[in-house]
Amino acid sequence: MIIKAPTISNTTYKILVVEDEVQQQKLVKAALNSNEFDLMLARNGEEALAFIKKYDFDVVLMDKRMPGMCGDEVCSRIRNELHKPLLPLIMLTGTTSDEELEKSLSAGANDFIRKPYNPMALIAKVRATGNNKRIVDQLDSADSMLFALARMVEAKDECTGDHCSRLEHTATVFGKELGLCSEEIYALQRGGVLHDIGKLGIPDSILLKEGSLTDEEWKIMRQHTIIGERLCSDLKSMKNTLPIIRHHHERYDGGGYPDGLAAEEIPFLARVFQIIDIYDALSNNRPYKKAFPLEKIISIFEEETEKGWRDPEVVISFINLLRNRPDDLILPADRKKDQGMQKYDDIVATGALAMAQTH
Repeated sequence: MIIKAPTISNTTYKILVVEDEVQQQKLVKAALNSNEFDLMLARNGEEALAFIKKYDFDVVLMDKRMPGMCGDEVCSRIRNELHKPLLPLIMLTGTTSDEELEKSLSAGANDFIRKPYNPMALIAKVRATGNNKRIVDQLDSADSMLFALARMVEAKDECTGDHCSRLEHTATVFGKELGLCSEEIYALQRGGVLHDIGKLGIPDSILLKEGSLTDEEWKIMRQHTIIGERLCSDLKSMKNTLPIIRHHHERYDGGGYPDGLAAEEIPFLARVFQIIDIYDALSNNRPYKKAFPLEKIISIFEEETEKGWRDPEVVISFINLLRNRPDDLILPADRKKDQGMQKYDDIVATGALAMAQTH
């Protein structure tokens, strides 16, 4: 899949200004006073978070020092609680301390502008950042199409139900349990939807076959990890997810596929995702089995770890989660649809409407 660099046709950028001082608010408004910029003002961190939940912005300009919630904390919450890893956050600050600036970058800020600033420099920074955000958004549309295709793969297998959605949720809970950063959790969530997208390249005669596959059919089926990686490889946003797609069927003792990697050779996120995927299979009904009770699931993980199939440290962490907070892994009934789910639903609805109109 080749993705060409998109062009930007709409040059009105939606900017959120987070600033408590009236004079600084006026300065930003004066600098960005043109039809090119559509400004919204938040006077504190709580207002900023509320606006970001409700509206889509191209750039957020954030004062570092504010009463109550400081700019660094707002950045951190945007990244970790609102799950906005790609929203550009520019810190406005009067500090010259490298240590303070490093704190802001670590909290999730993309860049900073020192006060007092040249209005032309602010305009140039916001324009360039907004343009990059639009490009990312258009590439994200390509992402959402991949997600829709992945949902179509899932829909072929009626026995898996909400498999992808459950994996996304479990990835979030377990990722936080492991102390993973927001980018790693995001990669796991994407892996939950995209891990089997390579099955698009597997014939239905094999994919939907009732009964056991032959050795030759298994060779073809195992290619889905390689096909999936190739489907997603041209999108830079998939960088951290690709190892999950390719390696989620590797085995800790080297007996898995497609590359026969062992132990630490297997990317860490692929080892984590594998446990999530196995848990989903064990804890839900399938045509060949009922959902297993908790203790049975734990015993299977322990047995497979003793055989050398699973990463023992990851399994121990997951078993601790199962014993202490099993309800956290239940998929919420009011979960929000991702772009892939929405696009897939739109495709199904369009098809259903077309069918209805022909009868």
